[in-house]
Amino acid sequence: MTCSSLTSTWLKAVATASLLCASSAALAVNSQVHLNQGTVIGKVDHSVQSWLGVPYAQAPIGHLRWQIAKPLPSATTTFQAVKQGAICPQMQKDQVVGDEDCLNLNIYRPNTDETLPVLLYIHGGNNQTGKADEFNPTQLALATKSVVVTVNYRLGVLGFNPLKAIKTAEPLQASGNFGLLDQSAALDWIKHNIHQFGGDSNNITVSGFSAGGRDVMAMLISPVFKDKFQHAIVFSGGMTTAPVKESQTVFAKAFAPLAVEDGRQPDLAAAEKWLKQGDSEVKAYLQSLSPTRLAKLMQNAGIRMSVFPHLYTDGTVLPSQGFDKATYNQVPTMMLTGANEFSFFALGDPEFAATDWNNQPHKAIEYDFVFRYGGLLYSAFNVEESVDTMLKAKFSAPIYAGKINYGSAPIITGPAMTRIGSFHGVFIPLLDSSVNMPMFGNAFKTEGAQQLAHDLETHIAAFIRQGKPSNAIDVEWKPWNKTTATNGESLYVFDANTKNSVLYRTDQAYQTKDIIELMDQDYRLSEEDKSKLIHSVLNGRWFSQQLDEHYHSPSLW
Repeated sequence: MTCSSLTSTWLKAVATASLLCASSAALAVNSQVHLNQGTVIGKVDHSVQSWLGVPYAQAPIGHLRWQIAKPLPSATTTFQAVKQGAICPQMQKDQVVGDEDCLNLNIYRPNTDETLPVLLYIHGGNNQTGKADEFNPTQLALATKSVVVTVNYRLGVLGFNPLKAIKTAEPLQASGNFGLLDQSAALDWIKHNIHQFGGDSNNITVSGFSAGGRDVMAMLISPVFKDKFQHAIVFSGGMTTAPVKESQTVFAKAFAPLAVEDGRQPDLAAAEKWLKQGDSEVKAYLQSLSPTRLAKLMQNAGIRMSVFPHLYTDGTVLPSQGFDKATYNQVPTMMLTGANEFSFFALGDPEFAATDWNNQPHKAIEYDFVFRYGGLLYSAFNVEESVDTMLKAKFSAPIYAGKINYGSAPIITGPAMTRIGSFHGVFIPLLDSSVNMPMFGNAFKTEGAQQLAHDLETHIAAFIRQGKPSNAIDVEWKPWNKTTATNGESLYVFDANTKNSVLYRTDQAYQTKDIIELMDQDYRLSEEDKSKLIHSVLNGRWFSQQLDEHYHSPSLW
């Protein structure tokens, strides 16, 4: 996405003020930065400085595939950091794109001479797809007056692999959680170097969306990440891990067709058994496979861990007991979700992907069923269930829980939003006004939406500085604790009408069991049709463990 002219009056004022500040400052941060790895030269675009595609670790290729990211050696070379770096191998529109030499990051900051807090953003994509700049971060850097860093990290089976053959005696390397360890390497690089870019290395906030949000949640229970950041922001994250042994079975089954195709084993059963071995022959074979073939594996996971298991509870990077009884890294944490998180996943499911809505009116009722209950289950998984687990595990740092309702009322946002609502990623067009997709209509161009964006950015700006939301907004965002839960004000809701933002506090109004009860009592569909949707569309998702148990549906494993 490219940065178009900012439409919000408030954002124009911010940009103007930043330009004036930059022009009046004695010296903005030098675009030519001297590092141990060499000199990197960035660029200035109006009020924002950037350094793009900067390597933070050695390329994980050849014998470094499925190894811990290695630090960069000392060098005296010059790197022109003026364009995006390579993204990691992945499938996009039935094509494999990207390059294994992809451990790079982007840095954005206002063009001033101030030392600013650092916000690391980790992209989504199920840890299988995506790129560092899944949205344009310049607006966020200006609005929050921060150094925003976005990062590319290993994806898919190149980023997560639990097979015995690639393990060594080094516990970190043996974990198989290479994509997560790449993020740790990026944080180490930031800690050592970000002061050269005008960032405060003692004030780092990690944030992420979807898979990136789940990775941030994993960081909260990982000893590897202890003391590497001061605050955490989770956009549509939630708690997901995978057991090692079961994951090895899934991986061996996924790799087996390649081993048969290459003549290494006579059939799939023999190939699976062979791949589960931990010998050098298997390792050499895995190392020889092209990234193009590997990137094609385990597609269509559709927020189902059973298809692509990752974030392994190996006992070193992630505790063997997962989130329930973990020792958490105690940092102030902000969690956000959309109210209708499941809409895009439902629309992309084979059950609805080819629907002709004008000529299949019965499909509208079926879609509304999964849209409504999938959204309730998914948003509860992202925030309420995570908070409950953390508080039971004696998480003592403040937790600020929020829900974005904007988009849930088509009468406000327009007919284009009818079937997507407050979708998975609804915060993105609020933090990047250059996002312009037909499916949104003009929903994010209204005065109300712009004021909502301002309020969200104001809260984020305060949180990354002081570990708590802004007190400059009339409606206070209170932490989730026993007092706020008792008073019915533990959840902060972001919404807007056409002219103004609408902010208020509420509470956790329901548990997963309450949603299941509502589903049981929903008589708009026949029991046969309802059962079909539950067992084929809603089952096996991140959020559906209790649902699967109740309806005896196939579970995650």
